[in-house]
Amino acid sequence: MGSDLSFSLNLFNYYEAVSMLIFGIGFTVLLLENNLIKKVIALNLMDTGTYLFLAAKGYVNGRAAPIITDGAAQAEAYVNPVPAGLVLTGIVVSVSMTAFLLALTVRLFLRYHTLNFDEIIRLSKKEE
Repeated sequence: MGSDLSFSLNLFNYYEAVSMLIFGIGFTVLLLENNLIKKVIALNLMDTGTYLFLAAKGYVNGRAAPIITDGAAQAEAYVNPVPAGLVLTGIVVSVSMTAFLLALTVRLFLRYHTLNFDEIIRLSKKEE
C-alpha cells in the first residue's frame, strides 16, 4: 500500500497545481476588487498561471531542448517546442494588453478622478 501512495504522489505535478492556484487567485481578485489597477494585476496573475501551466505541460523529464547539434536525432529525445512558442507569444500579447489597460486606466482616472470601477460606471451614466 505504501508503494501505491508514493507512485500516486510521483504522478502529481506540483507546477500544474501552483499554476491553477495562481490563476485562481487572479480570477478571484478580478471578480472581487473594484480598483482598476488591481484588476490589471489580477489579469497578469491569470496570464502567469496560464504560462506556467503550458510550460509544465510541455516539459518532459529527461528530454533536451529541441536543438539538434550532432546531426539528425530521434524526436523522442527532445521536448515539444510548441508550448514554449505559445508561452512566448502569450507574453508579448500580455505586455501589449497590460500597456493598453494601464493607458486606459490613466485616461479614466484623469476624467473621473477615481479608480473605483463602480464609481466610474455611476459617473459615466450620470453624464448621459
